[in-house]
Order: sequence, then C-alpha cells, then structure tokens
Amino acid sequence: MRIVALGSVTRSARARPRLIQAAITRATERSSFFPITACAPRAFTTSTFRRDTELDKMAPKGGFELKTPKGTRDWDGKHMVLREQIFDTIREVFKRHGGVTIDTPVFELKEILAGKYGEDSKLIYDLADQGGELCSLRYDLTVPFARYVAQKNIQQIKRYHIAKVYRRDQPAVSKGRMREFYQCDFDIAGAFDAMLPDAEVIKIVVEVFEALGWHGRYTIKTNHRKILDGIFQVCGVPEDKIRTISSAVDKLDKMPWADVKKEMVDEKGLAEEVADKIGVWVQLKGGRDLLEKLQQDESLAANESMKQGMTDMGLLFDYLECLDATNAVSFDLSLARGLDYYTGIIYEVVTEGSAPAAPGGSEAAAKPKPKKKGKASEDDDRSDDPTLGVGSVAAGGRYDNLVGMFSGKGQIPCVGISFGVDRIFSIEAARLKAEQGKEPRNNETDVYVMALGGKGFDGMVKDRMRICNQLWAAGIKAEFLYKNKPKLQNQFKAAEVNGVPFAVILGEEELANGQVKLKQMGLEDGHPEKEGVVVRISDLVGEVRRRLEQNRKLEEMTLNAAGLRVVDGVKGEDIKIESAEEAAAPGV
Repeated sequence: MRIVALGSVTRSARARPRLIQAAITRATERSSFFPITACAPRAFTTSTFRRDTELDKMAPKGGFELKTPKGTRDWDGKHMVLREQIFDTIREVFKRHGGVTIDTPVFELKEILAGKYGEDSKLIYDLADQGGELCSLRYDLTVPFARYVAQKNIQQIKRYHIAKVYRRDQPAVSKGRMREFYQCDFDIAGAFDAMLPDAEVIKIVVEVFEALGWHGRYTIKTNHRKILDGIFQVCGVPEDKIRTISSAVDKLDKMPWADVKKEMVDEKGLAEEVADKIGVWVQLKGGRDLLEKLQQDESLAANESMKQGMTDMGLLFDYLECLDATNAVSFDLSLARGLDYYTGIIYEVVTEGSAPAAPGGSEAAAKPKPKKKGKASEDDDRSDDPTLGVGSVAAGGRYDNLVGMFSGKGQIPCVGISFGVDRIFSIEAARLKAEQGKEPRNNETDVYVMALGGKGFDGMVKDRMRICNQLWAAGIKAEFLYKNKPKLQNQFKAAEVNGVPFAVILGEEELANGQVKLKQMGLEDGHPEKEGVVVRISDLVGEVRRRLEQNRKLEEMTLNAAGLRVVDGVKGEDIKIESAEEAAAPGV
C-alpha cells in the first residue's frame, strides 16, 4: 500500500525532488517484496519530476493564439501542388541550360552579408550571438553564392539554387511580399566574352515564363548601371550621391516623377535643376530605338561610363535577336535595382498582376466600400487589398566585383537571375481560377480506382488494389478508397475533391469478362462518354496514358492561347495570398 501511495506522489510535478528521494529510500528499505534492482527504481527518479515541470512550463498559456509568425505561412494541399509545378517548370529550364545545383547554409556570418544591400540592409535578420559568431539569416541567394565561389576558388560554374530567404519586410506593402519566401536563382560565374552569358540569362527568363503560359503578358525591363551612372554624371549628380539618387529613381514604377523628384531634392539634398535634367532621361523606355537616341546625344556619348554601357546594350540586343528573345524586352532607363553589388546589365520582370488595380468607372462603383479601419500597422496582412500589386516576379543582373570582396585572388565576373516563386504563385493561382474557372488541385492523382455492386457486394478491395498496382507499375498516379465496402458516392466524392481527371470503375460483370470502365470526370450531360467507356484490363495502361496525353496537349493549347488574358486582366483584386488562418481551413 505504501508503494502505491508513493507512486501517486512521484507522479506529482509539484512534489519536491529531495523529499521524494527520501520517500523512495524509506519504502525500499521497509518493503521485503520490493527488492532494489537495476530497473525497478527507474520510475521514481527525480529527472521525471524535472521533465514534467519543464513540460508544464512549455505548454501554451491561457489565451495563446496558435498561428504562424507574421510574414510567414504554411503551405499544403492544392497550394503545394501548384508551387511544386512552378518549381519543376523553372528547374527544367535551368537544367536545359547546363545548370548544376548547390545548397548553402540558411544563415551566414554577419560580415558576409553586411554592406551588400544598400538601403535594404536594415531588412536583414540578425541572430543572437552563439559561441562568439555573429550570424544573420540569408537575405538572398546571390551573396552566399559569391562567398561559395570565393571560398572554393571556383573559376567557372553555371549554378542554380532553389531555397528560402528571409527579410524583415512589411507584408502590408505588396502581395507576395513575405518575410520567409522562396527564390529560384540561376547564375553564370566566369570570365567570358561580353554579354554572351547575359543574353543567355535573359533567354532563360523568356523560357520560364513561356513555359508557365504567360506569353505576351510579361515584360523584361532592362537597363545598365554604367548607362545610369553616366546619365547621373552628365546631369551633375555628385559622386557621393549617385547610389542614393539611383535608389530614388528605382521608385518610378511605384511613384510619379513629381514625388521622386521631391524625394531627390528635399530628402537627398540634390539641386532642383539637376533633378530636372535627370527627369528628361529616366522616364524614357523603348528598345534599340532608345539606345540609338542615347548614342545621338553628344554630351552622353562623350561620357566614358555611357560609352561602355551603350556598347554592352548594343551587343545584348544583337544576341537576343539570335536567341529570339527580344519581344518581351523593354529598355527602361528608370530601372536602377537598389542592391549595391550590381555593376552592369540589370533586369526586372513585371506582369499585369505586378501593378495594383486601377480604380475606375462602373467596376469601382459596383464594388462596396470596405469598412473603415484604423491606421494600418506595418505588419498588417493586406494580401487581399486591391490597391496593392505583387511587384516584380524576377530580377537580377551582372555583379562582377562581389566575389572579389571575399577573395584576394582576383575577381570572378558573374551574372544571374532570381525568380520570386511566392509572387509567381499569386499570379498563377489567380490566372488559373479566372481563365479556367478552377482552383489548383490538392494532389496530382491521375486515376481513382472505384468499385460498385448490388446486393452482396463485397467491395472488391483486392481487385481495386490489383488495378492500382498495375497503374503504379506503369508510372501512373492512382488511388483507391481505404474502405472494404465503400459506397460509390463516397468514392466519387473523394475523386472530385482532389480534382482527379479519370476514374476506373470495377463492376462484377465487367470484371468477369476481364474489363473495367474508364470514365473521364466532369463531362457534361449528353456527352457520349459521360458514363465511361469499357476497356480491357490488359489495355488499361495504354488507354489511360493516351487520354492523359490528350488532356495535357489540350490544356497546353488552352494555356498558350490564353496567356494571362482574362476578363479585365489579372489585377490586384484577383490576386490573393491567403492568411495563415485561411490556408489552414478544412478542405484546403
């Protein structure tokens, strides 16, 4: 009896370990039927109480809200399927161009990242000091790549890297602007002839967005840092203000020139007449015609920085014509890219969904006004705010001096591109819903194997398993319901929820004849194959493959024909990054 009572005491996390240990000793000394063995006393060790106490401390306190941190989200179900499809599309293009993949630590020494990002350096996440090393979460994949190249003494490489990066950004600023997000980078490092790698990187951009079905609905804005620096020099910008003025110019895609000029004069201390001269040039965009206009201006043509930049841009246009990659390219003198490490060609990709929705006319009048709220915090989730766009969906450029910052063995010229997958996902999800009237699928199952029968129906579970096994062996994605005697309605519901395109239906009579019924899901009433077609089991794999390929080609044709052309275009109001609560809702 004493031992039983003792056990109840030992299970109390509030008991004091010293008293408990004394009780254990007394009990074992007095009890003739409780010998001290190697295993018996383990249940009564004081570590049990410490562990229980620690668990009590770890448990959420009352009123605790279970959620992800601001600027982050969970990915699951249909969102993961669509994101993986985007990854696969991008990865396939990277491999086609000879890319090899690497992986680097998610955090770097703080000094590696310091001073590389200009005004954006304040967005770097610093980590608490551990063991004397000051570290920060990586802001992008470019600087870690440059450190890797310098550390390994690599002279030439085509590398791609798909991984998460971290920024103390404001989710309220734009859709798809998170604090934890994926980037897909492709970079070419090595000393090569001018603009050849640069042209291939832009070709990679074209191939990615064409493969995504965005034909005709994206623009690759290009510029050259030497051209921009040359314009500033000719206009009279002091050397020590070139970077800060460049940062102001880079806001022209979000602000009117009057506001940018005001920032230059009032905040940056630039003379108003100098700002006016800059405004003449930085609002221009075009193609080779704009390059010719710059070359015809005597003051610009005499500037050494301008000469180098214009020579490079001329070569770039020549090479892009060879690669059939000029249609989407716009030479845009407002593009500056705020990162300090760019030295040559720079580019940024925007789409219709990059801009906020333009209020207007009957459409604006028809929409009810949102309820008035207090002033928004910088951390507020405004992912469904139609006044916000997603910004650029890819960006990059040439950075010839970055590797040299980490190595005393000379420079390794580099050029690359980074795709913002979360932003691409936002637009792609909206496009699929608007064009095809359907949400992304929860999984990639091609065939759902079902069974039906009348009185005495045994569920045919073993037959369903055999058919699934046959399809799996052929590389076809298939599922069946884990019920011995499932109702046909429940089987169809499971297939429909996941958007499975085909069903294989087993019936007793067909099965006895070595046949099954193959049904395409979602056909309209009156369609000749609405109820499915009878197929011999021996021919099932071939028939499923044929129909899957037929569906794939049809979807590809629809995708290429439509691009991003939807009713009123894909604008801010169509694009939504779900909150953590919405993403976690049942059925998602």
